[in-house]
Amino acid sequence: MQRWRAPAMATVLASLLALLPLPSQAATKAETEAQFRNWLQTELWPEAQKTGIAADAFKSAFAGVKLNWDLPDLVLPGSKPAGDRKQSQAEFSSPGSYFSEKRLQGLAATGRSLAKTHAATLRRVEKTYGVPAGIVVAIWGRESGFGRAKIPHPIIDVLATKAFLSTRPELFRRELIAALHILDSKDVKEADMRGSWAGAMGQPQFLPSSFLEYAVDFDGDGRRDIWNSVPDTLGSIGHYLSKKGWQRGRDWGFEVYIPANISCAQEGPDLAKPISSWVSDGIERASGKAFPSGEARASGMMLVPAGRNGPEFIVTPNFYVIKEYNNSDLYALFIGNLADRISGGGGAFKGPWGDVGKMLRSDVAAMQRALEAKGYDVGGSDGLPGYKTRRALGDWQAKTGIEPTCFPDTSLKAKLR
Repeated sequence: MQRWRAPAMATVLASLLALLPLPSQAATKAETEAQFRNWLQTELWPEAQKTGIAADAFKSAFAGVKLNWDLPDLVLPGSKPAGDRKQSQAEFSSPGSYFSEKRLQGLAATGRSLAKTHAATLRRVEKTYGVPAGIVVAIWGRESGFGRAKIPHPIIDVLATKAFLSTRPELFRRELIAALHILDSKDVKEADMRGSWAGAMGQPQFLPSSFLEYAVDFDGDGRRDIWNSVPDTLGSIGHYLSKKGWQRGRDWGFEVYIPANISCAQEGPDLAKPISSWVSDGIERASGKAFPSGEARASGMMLVPAGRNGPEFIVTPNFYVIKEYNNSDLYALFIGNLADRISGGGGAFKGPWGDVGKMLRSDVAAMQRALEAKGYDVGGSDGLPGYKTRRALGDWQAKTGIEPTCFPDTSLKAKLR
């Protein structure tokens, strides 16, 4: 006779347990919803009232609001956020795919067409704020597909959920109160106030606080409408960049060739010098053209986002203004490259992206800590190789007799301890 064996018995027990009543997920959500309604009244309302929001306006704004359980990075009250398991290096992991030629060509073609359609508005934006049409249109295209991307979420739902359940409640609470002031301004109705899962709104993808500070009524209808008005969208992008320090008349940057005898560890906005000095060092534009005469005496900065394993650049302060929109070197390069294509004459970067960014963040962080122990400023041991990490690594490589690459790779793990 066949005997019961432990695995079979375990399977039977598991099946029986599956039939027993379990705590309801809906009940847990219902309890959290009740806590949320209480939080709105006892915590958020007093804070909103102090900023000038009226009771009726507050009540109206939250009348139909519910927690959006489909949003990422939510933490139930009383529980701890999950540990950071993200080991990929985000923007550093696959720069080649970030600059998809098919995507850039498509955006550029549409951008050129729309730049012609809205030429009068873009001329007025440049005259008012000093920001070139190509840059404005490139950001418009990158952020919302020129206003054609689906922007699905009611913004009050998103911000209220994030303020109550996210890992960064203080940030989203500020943005939620800013959104209440937008409603109070009558610029937009709540039903039309839609954004991304992260709380960025409309065609330029402004957070509510940015809307209050930078959105403009550029079509003269008395409302700042970044959801439906192209002039308001383009004007608001220009105004944002202007307020962040855009230097009128200057480019964003230039792809260059850096000779092997010039250290790649001269990168960063704090090591700026006149572009004529970089030229004297032997740096040349990848296009073969001379730098514009107006740029010669102006400051420029070396940028090697993949070290010696990718395209190399001399960028202007305007590059860092673009980064105010999204704090990523690759994002700013994408915008600059797309803007050049839209304005005419631009194409793919001539330098190829090498096989970089394959290391785990924990390994890069270990390198950063080792460099810090040797006295280098790496900008923090977060596992992301920003410019301070890249140049510190290049300096260390040169001092130890290794040819500087200015980018972490697995061959350096055992050497850098």
